[in-house]
Amino acid sequence: MEALTLLKTRNSAAKLCAPGPKDEDLEEIFAAASRAPDHSRLRPWRFLVVRGESLSALGELFATAAMQRNRELSEADCQRFRLQPLRAPLILVVIACIKDHPKVPVIEQQLSAGCAAHGALLAAEALGYAAIWRTGENAFDPVVHKGLGLESHEEISGFLYMGTREGSAKPLPEMLPTDFMKEWR
Repeated sequence: MEALTLLKTRNSAAKLCAPGPKDEDLEEIFAAASRAPDHSRLRPWRFLVVRGESLSALGELFATAAMQRNRELSEADCQRFRLQPLRAPLILVVIACIKDHPKVPVIEQQLSAGCAAHGALLAAEALGYAAIWRTGENAFDPVVHKGLGLESHEEISGFLYMGTREGSAKPLPEMLPTDFMKEWR
């Protein structure tokens, strides 16, 4: 796919099915992600790959965290959290690894992690897959952070659900540059 076409047509896919990216595809996805803007070459991000049986384990972690947030959660709601990771054959957990650096503020490191995530999304699309970037309560939950082995200087930038698009892409409205751009004088 031509680069500008990819950039202008990538679209989140809420419904995903198998197959998901294979190991060789993940190598390409991570190579693309590694080209994120990165002041001082800190590489302030890393990825966890969740697939197979680990998706169910992540669902259990989500349910445990939800029960910690709300002790009166119904069993149906707990089950909803358990099933969330099963919406895709593969999830990349994008983790911002914030470093203490005199020239690179936290926001730049968080944005670099976001750019790495976006690079992964674009690469997945270029390889014929589809994806959606999700956050929600679980991205910010200390129980989830601990369960995924995050350290105190790390935070979740998002969960990238990846697989094959089920159905057709939703139409996105065209935006004109004048919708979001203004000349500064």
